[in-house]
Amino acid sequence: MTTAILAGIITFLFTALLTIAGVGAAFILIPVFIALHIDIHVAMAVALLLNSIAMSFASYRYIKARLVLWKVGLPILIVATALSPVGAYVSQGLNAQILKWLFVGFLIFAGAMMLFYEPKERGIESSKSKQLVYGISIGAIAGFLGGLLGVGGGNIIIPVLVWMGINPKKASATTAFIVIFSSFSGFLGHATLGSLDMKLLGFTAVASALGAVLGAWLMTEKLKRRQVKLIIGTVLIFIAAEMIWKLLVR
Repeated sequence: MTTAILAGIITFLFTALLTIAGVGAAFILIPVFIALHIDIHVAMAVALLLNSIAMSFASYRYIKARLVLWKVGLPILIVATALSPVGAYVSQGLNAQILKWLFVGFLIFAGAMMLFYEPKERGIESSKSKQLVYGISIGAIAGFLGGLLGVGGGNIIIPVLVWMGINPKKASATTAFIVIFSSFSGFLGHATLGSLDMKLLGFTAVASALGAVLGAWLMTEKLKRRQVKLIIGTVLIFIAAEMIWKLLVR
């Protein structure tokens, strides 16, 4: 019971923060759950399901606020799903360590772009044809690189969307919608490898929903464009730092 309550508190805090960035908290929650002596497959399955739960609650608010770019998000989801296996196939002939270092480099670059670069908004939100083209292009990039590097596409999608001139709030909201489905797919894969801890899932699911509601409210009502970019950039740099630590320790 104590472990489940502690996991719930941690889930609430990280979900509230990372919902603003639209990437989901699974990448942080998985190592935290493992540190709490939760089985790795259970930790992965629960964390990915929490991603879907959190992003579902967040997306409801984002959709009401008209922040989700459907013409961008749906093509990304479809094309990324199709090309992810291609990237995974190509990765078989490449050194895994080199791939991870390349992704670290990308994250540092993308994080720095978020923190220091101010792209001009290109107004693609008003053009349905541009949204479709951007969505297919970004989906191809995110799907292939996600499969190639074995990472979640959300970390790739957000910086590319912002770099292409999309408002950071809309980039975050659109990515959050995509993460619902990509995380649930990952959950189904890991759930077959370990039995779910229903007590853990119950506490963390409630915490995840509450954290997502808080994070989505902050993003839509309280934070400005520059503040959202700052949070996203910080999250990307943090992910890079975590990966560097794992690469060096191993």
